[in-house]
Amino acid sequence: MARNRGIGRIKLLFALLLVATVAATGLFWMRTLAFADRPLLLDHVERVLIVERGDGFNTVLAKIRALGVAQGSDLEWQVLARSSKTAQRLQVGDYAITSGMTPQALLERLRSGEVIQRKFTIIEGWNFGDLRKALSVHARLGQESGGLSDAELMARLDRDGVFPEGRFLPETYVYTRGTSDLAVLDRAAKAMDEALAQAWEGRSKDLPLATADELLTLASIVEKETGQARERPLIAGVFVRRMQIGMRLQTDPTVIYGMGSAYDGNIRRADLLTDTPYNTYTRAGLPPTPIAMPGMDALLAAANPAVGNALYFVARGNGAHQFSATLAEHNAAVRKFQLGR
Repeated sequence: MARNRGIGRIKLLFALLLVATVAATGLFWMRTLAFADRPLLLDHVERVLIVERGDGFNTVLAKIRALGVAQGSDLEWQVLARSSKTAQRLQVGDYAITSGMTPQALLERLRSGEVIQRKFTIIEGWNFGDLRKALSVHARLGQESGGLSDAELMARLDRDGVFPEGRFLPETYVYTRGTSDLAVLDRAAKAMDEALAQAWEGRSKDLPLATADELLTLASIVEKETGQARERPLIAGVFVRRMQIGMRLQTDPTVIYGMGSAYDGNIRRADLLTDTPYNTYTRAGLPPTPIAMPGMDALLAAANPAVGNALYFVARGNGAHQFSATLAEHNAAVRKFQLGR
């Protein structure tokens, strides 16, 4: 009889222990679920969490703590990470942590790979030297091209023997942590290939251009001559008509490009008379290569220049140009807008 009472007590204690355990577990899960949806208390400065290859969740949690996140116990974070499968599916990259974000939302980012998207912009009219300089100071890009010559760089892009000027499309390129400068250049070069092919395919059929490369060169001159979108087809029309009648292009940006480092911000009469492969005052036709990187608008303008009779243009001093059909009209415009000033 006493033996049966002892067994009964053991069963009762076990039942009470089981109930207490279930209650404690339930209470813990309730606390964890509440913690999962509680906004993080941070200032308004965005913090960047860097998850690197080989990081386990405990390492990532230590980094989260180091960024100032004090909320939740380590056990709550670990349970939440395992139950949401974040711990098993961490994605490498940079993640933004902001005030008001919940732990659940942060773990969702880590699981889905919602990394910070960074940007690098190639500006219309840049030359290749400008592009390389901008890449060299863009700290978040991996630097792989710094020690390469222009020729070596192009070879790394599978463009061995291709002159780099004009071969990269001005555009904003989005990238993530770990992307190299060569990867961005590769994308920009392929984007220019596509843009140039599109412009060449849709070109006017009476253009005095034999190849798509000549179109690229003409577009680069148009890009350097004006920053106004509406004027690009007009300026392209002037150059195309000059080429059709055998008249020299006589455009200052090509002379400046040919001067290289000798250009000090001023172009003099002596510079116009000094022959280089890029001096369109001393040589007929297009220069041997592009002189800058034209945007899509300049490519389309060169491919479909405006119809008209203008053979000259001069800057008006307000960003626009005065177009003239005859030399007499042009000289009058020069006196009014250049010499008069």
